[in-house]
Amino acid sequence: MQALRRLRSDERGFTLIELITALGMLLIVVTALSGVLISATNIEADINRRFSSQVNARIALDQLRREIHCASSVATLGGTPSGPFGPAIGITIVLGSRCPSATGGATVSWCTLGSGTRFVLYRQVGTTCTTSGKKSVDYLIADNVFTFTSQATSSLAYLSVAIVVNTSPASGEPPYRLTDDIVLRNSVRA
Repeated sequence: MQALRRLRSDERGFTLIELITALGMLLIVVTALSGVLISATNIEADINRRFSSQVNARIALDQLRREIHCASSVATLGGTPSGPFGPAIGITIVLGSRCPSATGGATVSWCTLGSGTRFVLYRQVGTTCTTSGKKSVDYLIADNVFTFTSQATSSLAYLSVAIVVNTSPASGEPPYRLTDDIVLRNSVRA
């Protein structure tokens, strides 16, 4: 009982030096943890941006493939002026009436717009292509996605598509490449 009374009457507490030392150690630990959390948040945002760009590239290529397979004709759209980003480089597809994405036949354009190392692939109904169209793929590193090859005596016409996506080219990460050769089923051998 006397020991309890002695402990209760002993109310010395902490010295100022002990308190400052404890706060200094706490500050070091909190700073290290917040740095790790900020870094993890930035990495997560970068991974989400990369994943989203890759999924959008796959979806766009799938939609483009479906539209070209039911197209009645495909023409290049290279160099058509289209606004503040300069010329649009792309293709114009005349869809047949049997195409699910066309109601009674329609014309759609796919083009890239942008500058420097960042371009965007747009899809727009009509024969022109501007930024008012649907943004299909972002973070393209080249503006020329399409290469059209006319029909020959031994082959049908086909469209080569090379979608190269890199959300942060300065990081040194390799780009995501998605390529395909899409045959125009309605073309006629010359």
